[in-house]
Amino acid sequence: MIRLVLSNQRGGVAKTTTTHTLARYFADQGLKVLLIDTDPQGSLGAVLGLKPRHYLHQFVIHRYPLKECMLEAYPGIDILCSNRETAATEQALYGMVGREMIFENLFSKVDSEYDVVLIDVAPSISMLQNCALVYARQMLIPVTMDPLSLQGVGANVESSRVLNAAFKLDVRAVAILPVMVDRRLQMTAIVMESLMELGEKLHIPVLRGIRVDATVTKASRARQFLMDYDPGCRAVEDYQLAGQELASLLREQMDEIPLQVSA
Repeated sequence: MIRLVLSNQRGGVAKTTTTHTLARYFADQGLKVLLIDTDPQGSLGAVLGLKPRHYLHQFVIHRYPLKECMLEAYPGIDILCSNRETAATEQALYGMVGREMIFENLFSKVDSEYDVVLIDVAPSISMLQNCALVYARQMLIPVTMDPLSLQGVGANVESSRVLNAAFKLDVRAVAILPVMVDRRLQMTAIVMESLMELGEKLHIPVLRGIRVDATVTKASRARQFLMDYDPGCRAVEDYQLAGQELASLLREQMDEIPLQVSA
């Protein structure tokens, strides 16, 4: 199965949009997807107009059954949402023995029910991010065409190194995804060149990227998946291509990937 954390220590890099759009891409391939939001802002559920009865906090801390905390966001996509209580989840974890393993212990019980698990994390180094990385072991790093966004790549890689050393794991970045790409701007060319160099240095593939598209904001305001709001927009086209690239990378790196995607 595919487990993937979408992370960048820099905020405003379209993590949430990327998470639910890739989830929809995989679901459209016939896969069963679980989305997990660990950001107290709760953006993943909010942008899809979801209002669950229970949230991540109730599942992790109070051990409510997962089925009572999830919603179906779309056929084939279940979502575990976050809200402001997630900040309390973070605090509670610090008092637990083996806290970094909590996601591994809880979510591994439902692995057989899903083909893909995508986790949206807050733009900061946190205990919940560590829990997500220990469970997923792999991350996708979205990067905007902002030089400061590049710094987030290094921070993520360093976080994985710390976890690997502490727990003898193999947490790694499977790819970098350029987002909000406007090739008319000189800054885009500068950042892309730096990004390609950084990817080569860190041995992380750089995907072809997502072009800037006002449809993304419009779809969020309408509380809809991009594919439903405007299936012909360039962002949908780019995310579908990114999904294919990502699937190919994961097939090469993992023994069993339940995905058959035509190029």
